[in-house]
Amino acid sequence: MSKKDDLFDSKADEVIAKCVTDVPPTSFFLFAGAGSGKTRSLVECLEVIRDKSGPKFSLNGRRVGVITFTNKACDEIRSRLKYDELFEVSTIHSFAWSLIKSLNHDIKGWLEENLKKEIAELEEKERKGRAGTQASKDRINAITSKRERIANLGQVRKFIYNPDGDNPERNALNHAEVIKITASFLTERPLMQSLLVNRFPILLIDESQDTSRELIEAFFLVQSKLKDRFVLGIIGDMMQRIYTAGKMDLGTNLPEDWETPAKRMNHRSCHRIIKLVNRIRKPVDGQEQRPRSDKGEGYVRFFILPADIEDKPAQEHECCRLMAEVEGDDGWLDPGTNVKTLTLEHRMAARRLGFLDMWDALKDVNRLKTGLRDGSLPGLRFFSHLILPLIKANEKKDSFALTSIVRKNSPLLEKDTLISCKSGQKCQVESAKAAVDSLVELWKDGKSPTFMQVLDSVYQTGLFRIPGVLIPFAKPAEEGAEESQEEDKRDNLVAWRKFLETQFDQIERYSQYVQGEARYDTHQGVKGLEFPRVCVVMDDSESGGFTFSYEQLFGAKQSKTKPKPGKETSIDRTRRLFYVTCSRAEESLALVAYTEDPEAVKKHVLDEGWFKEHEVVVISRNAA
Repeated sequence: MSKKDDLFDSKADEVIAKCVTDVPPTSFFLFAGAGSGKTRSLVECLEVIRDKSGPKFSLNGRRVGVITFTNKACDEIRSRLKYDELFEVSTIHSFAWSLIKSLNHDIKGWLEENLKKEIAELEEKERKGRAGTQASKDRINAITSKRERIANLGQVRKFIYNPDGDNPERNALNHAEVIKITASFLTERPLMQSLLVNRFPILLIDESQDTSRELIEAFFLVQSKLKDRFVLGIIGDMMQRIYTAGKMDLGTNLPEDWETPAKRMNHRSCHRIIKLVNRIRKPVDGQEQRPRSDKGEGYVRFFILPADIEDKPAQEHECCRLMAEVEGDDGWLDPGTNVKTLTLEHRMAARRLGFLDMWDALKDVNRLKTGLRDGSLPGLRFFSHLILPLIKANEKKDSFALTSIVRKNSPLLEKDTLISCKSGQKCQVESAKAAVDSLVELWKDGKSPTFMQVLDSVYQTGLFRIPGVLIPFAKPAEEGAEESQEEDKRDNLVAWRKFLETQFDQIERYSQYVQGEARYDTHQGVKGLEFPRVCVVMDDSESGGFTFSYEQLFGAKQSKTKPKPGKETSIDRTRRLFYVTCSRAEESLALVAYTEDPEAVKKHVLDEGWFKEHEVVVISRNAA
């Protein structure tokens, strides 16, 4: 390893170390590009704080807050810091909950007001909508459910929340509520602002480009008001923003007294790959990375195929074979094991892996998009983390696993229920068994139930608690309810009903996908990861939407809409996600683009300087 390369960005590390130890302290935004070693910089910064301020912080009962994106990243940082209790390392949801979990009275007030607003919105939709339709029934059920929750708030003594799982209990908050409540309290209540600063005089946020916009803005507000007592350290790269919930203009228009160090060494990728991602990025902000001197040249190939070519997976396999031939690397010959295949749009993976119907039902609702992509929606986790394991245990005749799932999760077997059961505990256990039997009966003789049939069974028997979002659909349908043909597919209730009408067997393939266990993955699934060989598949005809456009990015088509000032275009989004996927590759990168105009794409990518002539391979229909 080259020591010179290791020290290339040492100036940035010195700047952030000075920011957190100065009196008064200085807040900062650290630009950290792909593969720049930001985790190492973060840990080194924390070690400086421990050496300079650790004893003082401990004496005053104060800690350093560190927010990162995943539990895996939290574990890695904690391990590097040897689990020092000076540092509170957590995900954004865990950190937010740590701030508000004791404020039960305030949470209750916020919830009541918020539920009233949601009811008013639903009532307005009902007033404008068509009476007697199934959508109308769903709205009425949702209104009833929310009113019941308001009525039950008076019985809640203490709210609970699990940042890493589901929250079906009546006194539980969901993930979105925890973020909204924390942001609201920090923005509107000076006492809450003081509470944050007194507990965490230093707060560092990794992957800040994808952290909730509401909370990021709240933290900025606190810093502006209490800057002499509070350091806010933001670490990220806007070119790697992949979630719509993030703050779009993060890093721009920062206060003049903020420091803006940058890490420009890419320790991950070979020279050719870094040259490509630099060219892709240049029109956006001109930021360039430098490769390590001890890294090899690497390989890049851009394969162009007709959009209507047959058997696309086979074509992609052939592209991998050509990569093996060019490089002399047999690892490309087994793409299922040795190659990470990425798509730029989830719908492509959904189609190829077999969960397209359930995906399409939910994908157009803005408030559901992030949870759909990462698998965190309670309505989905109910099926993927509770029903699916139970059905799998039954198929394997694993009675121990099945019983364990029911004992842990079913209200029929809760301690209080068993104690109060007048007919005896044995009878209650038999009821739970009957409920399970009723559920698994849906799969008898090779049948394939819908999500709705599964939900109906669970609701009728009381086997498990139903997530709040699914309660409006759990009650039996009224006779004569007709479906309106004019309902908005972006409406939350309409989308959930369409989802419930699709086949349950999709949930296993979906679950494997969002957990990174499937052959295909996307930019979200490989966030922060790296692989020796990467194949990126791009196909507008499979992605089915207007959010991204590879044909526009590659010059085959022109946008039909005029760009709005300050708004992202589909080319902007596609370029950013193209950058993220390309920058996952360490040694070699195969890019497979399907297009209606191969020659136009070839000309454009050569004119842009992304590739050299010998790196572009056009595969015709006849050649295939």
